[in-house]
Amino acid sequence: MRNGLATVERALRTAAPHELPDAVRGVLAERYAADSVELYLADYGLTVLQPVSVPPDAGQPVPVHDSPAGRAFGAQEPFVEPVGGGRVRAHLPVTVRGDRLGVLTMTLPGQGDGVLAELAEIAQVLGHELIVAERDTDLYLRARRRDRLTLAAEMQWHLLPGRSCTGPEFDLGAQLEPAYAVFGDNYDWSVTADRLMLYVTDGMGEGMEAALLTSLTVNALRNARRAGIPLADQAALADQAVHAHYRGRCHLSVLMFDVELATGRAQVVDAGSPRMLRLRNGTVERVRFDAQLPLGMFEETDYVAQEFRIEPGDRLVLVSDGVHGLASPDAEASADASLARAILSTRLLPAAEVPHAVLRESARRSGRRVPNDDALVVCLDWRGR
Repeated sequence: MRNGLATVERALRTAAPHELPDAVRGVLAERYAADSVELYLADYGLTVLQPVSVPPDAGQPVPVHDSPAGRAFGAQEPFVEPVGGGRVRAHLPVTVRGDRLGVLTMTLPGQGDGVLAELAEIAQVLGHELIVAERDTDLYLRARRRDRLTLAAEMQWHLLPGRSCTGPEFDLGAQLEPAYAVFGDNYDWSVTADRLMLYVTDGMGEGMEAALLTSLTVNALRNARRAGIPLADQAALADQAVHAHYRGRCHLSVLMFDVELATGRAQVVDAGSPRMLRLRNGTVERVRFDAQLPLGMFEETDYVAQEFRIEPGDRLVLVSDGVHGLASPDAEASADASLARAILSTRLLPAAEVPHAVLRESARRSGRRVPNDDALVVCLDWRGR
């Protein structure tokens, strides 16, 4: 059995970037008698699983909800359904370090029980190869699109680290709406052996101007972070970069976390409008930090990090102001209450599914299908060590 896994790994690593689906089909057919092998990738809006077909757009998407492939995607577990004639159809999640990319579907002889675990490993290997292949081909990025992205949205999605991430101490999930026309909101994270750095940015303006402002700010923050600079000084250097370019005409809000994985102790810089709600012991409350100036508003602003502690079992939900506008356009207290209800109603979902579910629930309550402004939700589930 392990020889089969090694054969698939070799086939994927030697295949051209755009030929990964064909490579996995060939080996699965030869070694496992699999047919009807199809790779599906989740679209940007997390509503459908798009087939990676050649030519592009030749296959039919399947819904993330209420479909066998969607069940495997949501549960992150293989799902097997009988198709008659002594054969079954297996749906295997394609996931890389918690980032849920899609589903690999195939038809197999018998019940598939003896090879299911190995096939699930193959799906994970395929996921890793997809991430590498995206550097050299647009095939998989095109397959994720249900509609055309605006140029601003193209820039924003290209900046993101992924939509979910897991570690021994935490689970992360995030979603942006409107997925195909977002322009200013953004999130970023980075994990090391002992720290989790998490950022939520809420840009001003619309369209390309907002996307350019956010791109400058996110890259300035990354440049400072990768130089090993402390959190407050990261904010100060990004503030200088934005002000040097815009001279105060534009600014950007950011909520920044530097979390010690071993203890849950965190440094926080709150520079503007993103907000955080905490679910602890069945109760949702808004957590307020010391408010500081948005980045780029004035020249050489100093920032101070404050202490914060995350307890095992906490769920932190970070939102941009567009989410508050979607939850309740009338009053801040009403928006907080509406968001609290949405967070409680999704408390049993994994972190990766919470952001989309909260946005969907907020839209349902407000009666609007899409937000009037960018809306960003990031969910952090903390287990600790």
